[in-house]
Amino acid sequence: MTAENIPAGYSYDEQLPPSPVDEDRLSELLTNVMWSDADAPALRRAGEILSPRVSDILDVWYDFIGSTPHLVSVFRGADGEPDAEYLDRVRGRFEQWVIDVCTREFDSQWLAYQEEIALRHHTTKKNTTDGVDSPSGHVPMKDMFALIVPVTLTIRSFLEEGAEADDDVEAMHQAWFKAVTVTLVLWSRPYAGDLW
Repeated sequence: MTAENIPAGYSYDEQLPPSPVDEDRLSELLTNVMWSDADAPALRRAGEILSPRVSDILDVWYDFIGSTPHLVSVFRGADGEPDAEYLDRVRGRFEQWVIDVCTREFDSQWLAYQEEIALRHHTTKKNTTDGVDSPSGHVPMKDMFALIVPVTLTIRSFLEEGAEADDDVEAMHQAWFKAVTVTLVLWSRPYAGDLW
């Protein structure tokens, strides 16, 4: 899957409203997760390993989400059953998210897109990007945060499988964990409002 053939809704390179989170606040957040100068190259190297495997990674994550009733429920259609077309369209963007986490600069454009993703999980824009009629009006924040664990733990085996002799798997895994945590904290902003 590439950005050019994602079914719908991938708008990273489009003009988006600026994020309410500025780069100074992002810098504070990176400090909070102990981001270091060594993390950026480790994350880039992780991206080189993970990008060709994004479909396999999403198979693992979708197997988990699909087998967990309260997680898959946010993809219900009006009939109460998981909407396969909705899941498929989201999957394309989810695959691209893996690549973007590893390869994009953490700048104002990246912040703007994280805000867009956040709004699509929140009541503000849930269901609108894909034009679905899901009774689930938001993704519960507790589920988003808890998913940091499987999204982090499952990635290690992909890094180990793709690593070369001189790669530092632990450094790549730690950089991924930090970047995912920063991303999910940014996605919490609409939920927290002024308390963020």
